[in-house]
Amino acid sequence: MRILGIDPGSRVTGYGLLDRQGNRLLHVDNGAIITRSQDDLPLRLQQIFDGLGAIIRQYRPDAVAIEQVFVAKNALSALKLGQARGAAVVAGVSAGLPVYEYTALQVKNAVVGYGKAAKPQVQQMVRVLMHLPEIAQEDASDALAVAICHAHSSPLATRLAGEAGASSSRRRLA
Repeated sequence: MRILGIDPGSRVTGYGLLDRQGNRLLHVDNGAIITRSQDDLPLRLQQIFDGLGAIIRQYRPDAVAIEQVFVAKNALSALKLGQARGAAVVAGVSAGLPVYEYTALQVKNAVVGYGKAAKPQVQQMVRVLMHLPEIAQEDASDALAVAICHAHSSPLATRLAGEAGASSSRRRLA
């Protein structure tokens, strides 16, 4: 399964791609879509949408994992972040991909084992788990962390959904 992780931002949107092969995670690519702060927000949202669309076409992920918006102190910043996140979600959905959302707490827990881990701890664990020679750019590292979170969470969710479907099928048959 190939997973595209996204760390949305109106100025910098990080992306990270990994392949999950059984219990192994293999780094595919990571980077950032950087928009020009002097451009109007609608143009920056288009750049995020187009950039992620190109990444999706190039790498053909099976799923998209994105970090949920946290409540910021500055309402305007939170609105811009939410719009950037929306552009990223629509890029995945318009490509026909399932989009999964994770809180920062879930991501940190999946990567470090502690939901209140500091950003440097998360970045270092991403480097180790992905066998990177150095820590990736901050937003790309965060995006890889989201992809890792999905890679760890999706087998359990799939198994639970299968068990729920199997048990409900058994009830219908009985």
